[in-house]
Amino acid sequence: MKIALVYYSGTGNTEAMADAVENALQGKAEVERIAPESFSDAVVGSYDAIAFGCPAMGQEVLEEDVFEPMFSSIENSLNGKKIILFGSYGWGDGEWMRNWEERCKADGAILAHDPVICQEAPDDAAMAELAEAADSLL
Repeated sequence: MKIALVYYSGTGNTEAMADAVENALQGKAEVERIAPESFSDAVVGSYDAIAFGCPAMGQEVLEEDVFEPMFSSIENSLNGKKIILFGSYGWGDGEWMRNWEERCKADGAILAHDPVICQEAPDDAAMAELAEAADSLL
């Protein structure tokens, strides 16, 4: 099984979450870390599943300069694709993740697990949930 791990991290918190996803899948699947600017519509079909990670930015939106443009460009390819979503935030209540989840459902993506969010750095509970989410991709 081949899984794409596509994430953006500004502070390192979402990167720590991506590390947890990758660690949980080690020895169970082939995981390829891909920077959002290198992920495109042309390669979505090359993966059995995708783990997307992005923190909340501004007024609870996906990162606007790199991640959002990439995600918008691949949405048409998500129909029937198994995915998970994760990310961190510093303020607000997780609205960005709820909106992102709804977008993915409207795109026809199969959300294998509830999105995983944490405020600031991931704690032990978030890390355990990330491992569960990663396993749900298998």
